[in-house]
Amino acid sequence: YSDHISFPVVMKSESEEEDKKGEDETINDATALWTLPRTEIKDEEYKEFYKHIAHDFEDPLTWSHNKVEGKLDYTSLLYIPKRAPFDLYNREAPRGLKLYVQRVFIMDDAEQFLPLYLRFTKGVIDSNDLSLNVSREILQNDSTVESIRTAMTKRVLDMLSKLAKKDADQYQSFWNEFGTVLKEGPAEDFSNKEKIAGLLRFASTHTGEETQNVSLDDYISRMKEGQKKIYYITADNFVAAKSSPHLEVFRKKGIEVLILSDRIDEWMMGYLNEYDSKQFQDVARGDLDLGEVETEEDKRQQEEAAKEHKELTERIKKALEESVQEVRVTNRLTDSPACLVTGEFDMGAQMKKIMEAAGQAVPDSKPIFEINVDHPLVQRLESEQGDERFSELSAVLFDQATLASGEQLKDPGAYVSRLNRLLLELAN
Repeated sequence: YSDHISFPVVMKSESEEEDKKGEDETINDATALWTLPRTEIKDEEYKEFYKHIAHDFEDPLTWSHNKVEGKLDYTSLLYIPKRAPFDLYNREAPRGLKLYVQRVFIMDDAEQFLPLYLRFTKGVIDSNDLSLNVSREILQNDSTVESIRTAMTKRVLDMLSKLAKKDADQYQSFWNEFGTVLKEGPAEDFSNKEKIAGLLRFASTHTGEETQNVSLDDYISRMKEGQKKIYYITADNFVAAKSSPHLEVFRKKGIEVLILSDRIDEWMMGYLNEYDSKQFQDVARGDLDLGEVETEEDKRQQEEAAKEHKELTERIKKALEESVQEVRVTNRLTDSPACLVTGEFDMGAQMKKIMEAAGQAVPDSKPIFEINVDHPLVQRLESEQGDERFSELSAVLFDQATLASGEQLKDPGAYVSRLNRLLLELAN
C-alpha cells in the first residue's frame, strides 16, 4: 500500500540477525514509475513494471503512458498483454486497473475506468481528484470517474489503432488473442462504434483463408465500381460459410464478401449498421441489392424470369406451405438449384442458437425459399405433372437448401426416406 508514496516509510527492523534487530529500515521504494517523465524511463523498466502489476512472465505487446493536467489531474500507464488469460471470456471475473489516489494504493481491479469489452487492458491510474477513502460504490456514481473512463477508453482504442498502423503482425497477434472480446464493443459503446469497427478483422473471400486479417478499410479499398454496400455472410464455421450457395453470384461478379463464423458475429452485426457511410448487408437476408454492379440487363432478366415461372413458384409454395413464408426466383445463385433466405426482420440461425443455449424462447419464423430456374433439377421439377411426386421433389430441394445453409433438418428421417425412394426409381 505504501510502495509508491513519495516519502520514505521507516519501521524497526524485524531481522533475525542480532546486529540488525531493532534498527530503522525503509520499507518502501518511494518511487512511482508512472510519475516519472517518459523520457527518463527505459523500455525495460516499463516491461518490468508490467510484469510486476500484471503477474505476467511475458513482456506486454504495447503500452501508453500519459499525464493529464487541467480540469482533471491524473496519470495513467496502460498495457496490452500478449496473451489472453484463461478467464477472458468470463464477464464476471475480476478485471480493471490498479487505482492509486495521490500515489496511495486504493484497490486492485477498479473496473469503473474501462468498459467491459476492453477488460484485457492492464495498468495503473493515479488520480489527484478522488478522495483517499473512495469505495467501489462511490466510484460508480462519481462524475470525475465517468470523465476519466471516457478518456481511458479513447486512449486504449487509439493505442490499438496506432499498433495496427505501425505493426500489422503485432496487431494480428493481438487480434488472435483478444479479437472476440473486442467484438462486444459495437453493442456496448455506441459513441466509439466507428473507431471499434476500424479495429475489427475478418476472414474474406478475397483471401479465401480462415485467418481473420482483413480490415473494413482493406475491404472498401477493393470495392467494385458501383458497389455501395459491404457484404458479409454468417455461419457456424468458416467452411460452411465459404461454401455457401449465397456466395455464387458474388464470385461471378467478383465482389468480395466478409466471412463471419464466430458465435458472437451475428449479434455484433445487429449493432454495426454502417462503416465509413457504407451500409452492411447480410447476403443471406432479405432482398439482395447489388447496386450498380447489377446491370439493367440483369434486372430485366430477373423480372422476366419471375413472371415466366410464376406458376412454378406458386406450386412449390403450396407444396411447402408448412415450411416457407415465400417462394421466389433467385438472383443469388449460379450453380445451386435453391437456397434459403432469412426475412429482413427475422432472427438468423446464429442468434437462434445463442438464445436456445441460454434457455430463452425463440420466435418462430419461416425462411424464404429461392429457386434457380436455370438449374436442371429445377427445370425437371417444373416439368413434373404428378402432384405427389412434385411435392416429394420440392421437399428434397428444400431439405438440401437447409443443409447447405448449415442448419439441421427438422425431420432427417423423412429426408433420407425421400432420397432413398428417388434413388430406387433411378436404379429401376
